[in-house]
Amino acid sequence: MKAVYIKEFGGAENLEIREVENPSSPAETQILVRVKTSALNRADVLQRRGFYPAPKKFPERILGLEFAGEVLEIGDQVSNFKPGDRVFGITAGGAQAEFVLTEESLLAKIPDNLSFTQAAAIPEAFITAHDAIFTQGDLREGETLLIHAVGSGVGLAALQLAKTKNIKTFGTSRNADKLEKCKEFGLDFGIVTETNSVESNPKAISEIVQNKNGGRGVDVILDLVGAKYLAANLESLAPKGRLILVGLTSGATAEINLGKVLAKRARIFGTILRSRSAPEKAEATAKFVEDVLPLIENKLIVPNVDKVFRVEEICQAHEYLESNESFGKVVLEF
Repeated sequence: MKAVYIKEFGGAENLEIREVENPSSPAETQILVRVKTSALNRADVLQRRGFYPAPKKFPERILGLEFAGEVLEIGDQVSNFKPGDRVFGITAGGAQAEFVLTEESLLAKIPDNLSFTQAAAIPEAFITAHDAIFTQGDLREGETLLIHAVGSGVGLAALQLAKTKNIKTFGTSRNADKLEKCKEFGLDFGIVTETNSVESNPKAISEIVQNKNGGRGVDVILDLVGAKYLAANLESLAPKGRLILVGLTSGATAEINLGKVLAKRARIFGTILRSRSAPEKAEATAKFVEDVLPLIENKLIVPNVDKVFRVEEICQAHEYLESNESFGKVVLEF
């Protein structure tokens, strides 16, 4: 089968389309999917650079964490899918290939109103966002949410999901145009930021938040940026606020003011989807199917497809993602 392959760890030029061995036939609860589309994630860039190795039993040099396609073959204990079904889902690696072998519990049926291209933009972003802000962050109707990098795939997913619960939303981006686009998805207040300015003046974001939120901070912060935003996050949280750390694009190490954490009775926790156990991923997928899929079927939320590339254009796709020009998801078509 054809697959996106890392020749050497480093720049985008080290990617190629290579013929590799097909997956084995599915075991009892497994499903073999013919991949039609797959979306890019920041994790792909990190893995390509050699900074984010795949978990054990997943290919080290074949990228891809999400996919959409058709069921080709099923294990003898699979009960919810049959050959020919249109499905999408998450995996810990290897999704950017013509075939992927996965567990039944990590798949969902694609709604009839979505194409394969639209479907590929959903699983990683929406499962991550839903799990982070609702399951872990316990975000409730009528509360407030601040999303850093709101124009990203996960950021836009979180924004759309929050608006279905009557959540007041704040979002940050270095790009003012992206914030304007986010208003079409329900963003209430956009904040233009620069990493250096946030680090030097942590109160800058909190002052805007409090000015627009009756003098109090936000209940939940979804941070897709990382270390340099930590002080600003603590300033921006309301009492009993929850800070959810997802991305580390600005670094992984930061100094923390524990006094702020104590005074606000804040909760800080990190989340990652890729390295979770299969049962944990299955649980997150099941909640996605129950809570999010009906919203997609009823068009209350929509996929965030920014740009589509043929799989043969994988180098250009990575370069585009790294340019930070993307708004939402970058999708590959096989």
